[in-house]
Amino acid sequence: MRAAVYYNNHDLRLEERPRPAPGPGELLVRIEASGICGSDLMEWYRRPKAPLVLGHEVAGVVEEAGEGVTAFRPGDRVVTTHHVPCGTCRYCRADHHSVCDSLRTTTFDPGGFAEFVRLPAVNVERGTFRLPDGVSFEEASFVEPLACVLRGQRKAGVRAGDAVLVLGGGLSGLLHLQAARAAGADPVLVTDLHPFRLDLARKLGATAAVDARGDVPAAVREHNAGRGADRVLVTAAAPAALEQAFRSADRGGTILFFAPTPPEATIPLPLWNVWRDEVTLVTSYSGPPADMQAALECIEAGRVDVASMITHRMSLAEIGDGFRLVAEAGASMKVIIRPQR
Repeated sequence: MRAAVYYNNHDLRLEERPRPAPGPGELLVRIEASGICGSDLMEWYRRPKAPLVLGHEVAGVVEEAGEGVTAFRPGDRVVTTHHVPCGTCRYCRADHHSVCDSLRTTTFDPGGFAEFVRLPAVNVERGTFRLPDGVSFEEASFVEPLACVLRGQRKAGVRAGDAVLVLGGGLSGLLHLQAARAAGADPVLVTDLHPFRLDLARKLGATAAVDARGDVPAAVREHNAGRGADRVLVTAAAPAALEQAFRSADRGGTILFFAPTPPEATIPLPLWNVWRDEVTLVTSYSGPPADMQAALECIEAGRVDVASMITHRMSLAEIGDGFRLVAEAGASMKVIIRPQR
């Protein structure tokens, strides 16, 4: 089978790999749509593990079912996730699924930027879902990133009537925008540097789309009766965005650090202000099965418009161009790889 093998952000090679065979409890899935995630381009994290096949925002069709699989059969349309928590350890029971050992070690074989992937039994059991007839493969490739967003907003406590500031108008930022709107938040502001992304944020329902180089805290107060934001969702790990987060949160507000930084990165923490104003700091990563199911239902119901976020569709052979578009963070939003082309 063909697979796009990652060596670094500027070196992705189309190679032949053996097609994996499903063992007991496993599935072989023919990948029909695989989204490029911003995390795929975190070279500081990916390059030490190279060469490898990336791709975790996937949807496709069951090609083969291993011995003992009864929940799925060949021909089923499915969406799945690469990281799956056990659901029973002390961390999962406390709703800290992201630090579960199972979540941190489960993955696909080889990855979604390939014609086929093998799903281990735990992924089949806890992280794979049938697609409703009205949800396309491309739309289903958003289930995993939207699940991460829904978990993040659950951790941050986003609710109806909240004033929400989304720092960063990339894919995660615009999913956060729509999810906050669906929860009844108002106003919802989005920042970014690129006019294309700011324009798309307006089309997707932002109360205001703000140039990140401007006075972001003042823009929040302008649209929120002189107050800061109840929830600040940081989807861009740039130092300027992190600094804006602390200056934009209202008293009693919450800041969600959604975008990861390199391990060695540190930021100044205005601890006096955080303490004085009772600002809560939370983090979130990944989306456990319940959030995957909620994301799929959200897309099926049309509460989040993911189709309008797709700007490019490419073959495996064109994946290098797809990575370049995502890295440029300009006039593109979601780049979908179609491995069967």
